[in-house]
Amino acid sequence: MANVYHLDLNKKLIQGATTALLPGDPARSEKIAAYISRIFGKGFKRLAAKREFCTFLADIDKAKILVTSTGIGGPSTSIAVDELAQLGVTTFIRVGTTGAIQDYINTGDCVITTGSVRLDGASTHYAPIEYPAVAHYQVIDALIKGAKKTRVKYHVGITASSDTFYPGEERKDSFRKYILRRFEGATLEWKMLHVLNYEMESSTILTLTASMGLRGGCITGVVNKGSIGKITRHALKKGEQNAIKAAVAAIECLV
Repeated sequence: MANVYHLDLNKKLIQGATTALLPGDPARSEKIAAYISRIFGKGFKRLAAKREFCTFLADIDKAKILVTSTGIGGPSTSIAVDELAQLGVTTFIRVGTTGAIQDYINTGDCVITTGSVRLDGASTHYAPIEYPAVAHYQVIDALIKGAKKTRVKYHVGITASSDTFYPGEERKDSFRKYILRRFEGATLEWKMLHVLNYEMESSTILTLTASMGLRGGCITGVVNKGSIGKITRHALKKGEQNAIKAAVAAIECLV
């Protein structure tokens, strides 16, 4: 049985799994799989690791669950979603980190994305820019239930999904310290439009899944305030852990 090229997986390896949790960071794949194992008392194993794509198979009471890292940004994320869909995966949940735009959102909180501002390029290869990047209502509902169950503070709303971490999120701690005119004032504009946060993969995942007739969603843990502030180790750990807890609790509602 031939493996899909980038993920190095095949249908036999994934053992009928139809739900995938998608962290960006390859190291987070094992963290999520290990957490699932602790919660459900079952084992987990690594299936493949190639380039930025690291996949583990975990067990919950009802089903097998894949955890596949996407790498950073839309292009590699589109590969992960497309190849997993080819193998029969039908539900995709991004589990990541994010920077808050709204002042009332604090580090450690989670954002459950209903739709994304498409500031990426990869998604336009799957649907025109007029096509909305929207999360599936069942995934949104499950993530809310998961956050409530695990007592994670959460916010539900729109995410700005950027192709770049520095200029696209209006950060001035880059090498050039210069922001193109098209991004100057962008953070204030998104804030006034009630956009909650910045991240880099949700628009790709949500556009692809919606256009393919599949279920997609996104939960991210807040690790800093938008385009300002350093990401501390404590904030990263707290945001990451809360997103993982809520996402794992959510999958029980989806399988």
